[in-house]
Amino acid sequence: MENKEANIYETDELVGQYCDFQYGDEYFGVTNFAKACAQKAIAYTKDIQQTKALDLGCATGYASFELAKVYEYVDGIDYSQAFVNVGRQLQQTGRISYTQNGEGEIKNRKEVTIDDFGFGEASRKVHFYQVDACALAPEFKGYDLIMATNLIDRLYQPHLFLKRIHEKLNAHGVLVLTSPYTWKEEYTAKEFWVGGYRDVNGNEISTLDGLKEMLGENFELIATEDVPFVIRETPRKFQYTISQMSVWKKKF
Repeated sequence: MENKEANIYETDELVGQYCDFQYGDEYFGVTNFAKACAQKAIAYTKDIQQTKALDLGCATGYASFELAKVYEYVDGIDYSQAFVNVGRQLQQTGRISYTQNGEGEIKNRKEVTIDDFGFGEASRKVHFYQVDACALAPEFKGYDLIMATNLIDRLYQPHLFLKRIHEKLNAHGVLVLTSPYTWKEEYTAKEFWVGGYRDVNGNEISTLDGLKEMLGENFELIATEDVPFVIRETPRKFQYTISQMSVWKKKF
């Protein structure tokens, strides 16, 4: 998740919330979102080479580790240095601890280990970086899979990412996008929204419409599906959101 002006994801509260989101309990029968996305991405790439993957918007690193159970080399990238540090700590020390909100001022301290998730061997194949997804450096290339999780509606200029991402994929590589399409001007100026607006003729433009327009020259849309997720805020307050996953195969 990214915002060039002010990255709220550096705060201790958000770091704790995302650690809990990725490594904490599941709620209301909804599967861990990072795990679900990684496993679906692996399934969508089963018919191509599964050697090198890029996890964009990796947050605290769960999906990067999950991808590395299959892929030989995984880059995990996020704009938040604090998020990236969590993944690196789990990788290097084998454990992380974080603060979970209780009622009011009550806080709970939680700890998880890398072995709790079977990531021990896989973790050696993951490389974490703090990077702007709108300005990926030349060395980030040659991927069979790029997964951008709940990212595009938090980029300051998503077209900078969408118009060039094909350059980072190998021939016939797969791009997996997920997003709840919650466009907000605090993250993305309206002129750069991919969808969620009316055009000059009054037609409603959905984000999937916008993605087809931006990606259609280089990609074929091969699947869409809904992937729900739950974020715990307090013991009695949760966010329930449905993200749309769209899967794109590079044409050449």
